[in-house]
Amino acid sequence: MNLLMKKAIEEAKSGFNRDDGGPFGAIIAKDGVLIAKAHNEVLKTNDPTAHAEILAIRKACAHLKTYDLSDCEIYSTSEPCPMCFSAIHWSRLKKLYFGTTRDDVALIGFDDSLIYDILSGKTQVVQMESINVERDSCLGLLAEWDAKPDKVLY
Repeated sequence: MNLLMKKAIEEAKSGFNRDDGGPFGAIIAKDGVLIAKAHNEVLKTNDPTAHAEILAIRKACAHLKTYDLSDCEIYSTSEPCPMCFSAIHWSRLKKLYFGTTRDDVALIGFDDSLIYDILSGKTQVVQMESINVERDSCLGLLAEWDAKPDKVLY
């Protein structure tokens, strides 16, 4: 068994045995060395974004003092949800290893198919109303940022 995935599995078990959240764990490594580990803490923190991958990314960035994890890899016990996949992409992780698939976790109640369908255009958002307001004011904000000479793009 891959040792880093084994650590991700152990982290997931430690979390769900404490009722912190679902059966998910993540490890971030740099050059094969563990940099950060986390498990799902949605129930512990009452934070729907407290997924293992998100928390591991936050810890790795804090530890390395950078938002750019392009020299790191992530091991996740499950295929990341759309939110976590986006965070993995934004943090520039160079490689993703995952265990179970989105279909596997859907079978035990963690079904993200609606989100995938919305993102792919197969269905419309029905859970919430989405209203575009104050576009001109917000465009002004973007123009101010764009004109800022010392801005850092990420």
